[in-house]
Amino acid sequence: MTIIVSTLVGMIFGFGLILSGMVNPAIVLSFLDIAGNWNPSLLWVMGGAMSVSAIAFAVAKKRKKSYLGIPIQIPITTQIDHRLLIGSFLFGVGWGIAGICPGPALVLVGSGSANAIVFLIAMMTGMLLFEMKHSQK
Repeated sequence: MTIIVSTLVGMIFGFGLILSGMVNPAIVLSFLDIAGNWNPSLLWVMGGAMSVSAIAFAVAKKRKKSYLGIPIQIPITTQIDHRLLIGSFLFGVGWGIAGICPGPALVLVGSGSANAIVFLIAMMTGMLLFEMKHSQK
């Protein structure tokens, strides 16, 4: 049952990314270009995502298990350290250069986009390097 629900939720998420324009690097880059030809349309996407997330987290914090019976694990760390700041910076730079972030990259890979494939390989390499470094400790 979990795999079916996960697949359906993933498909709805992917459809939402397509519908909102988040998989179009030109729209994303125009959103990030606040000093030039700025396109604020993705503010609605982000506002909607933050609203839904706020409600979902408020409900999840009151529960020990999900509706499917899976334990809920919500991070409790609130510390802002150099690792968070550097990671956020690198994420933002990568997003600004490519016009793609991880969720839309997965959707674009499914469409056969060469740029998304390169982005996904670079992202996975970064994640692997991070895990290798932290597994040595």
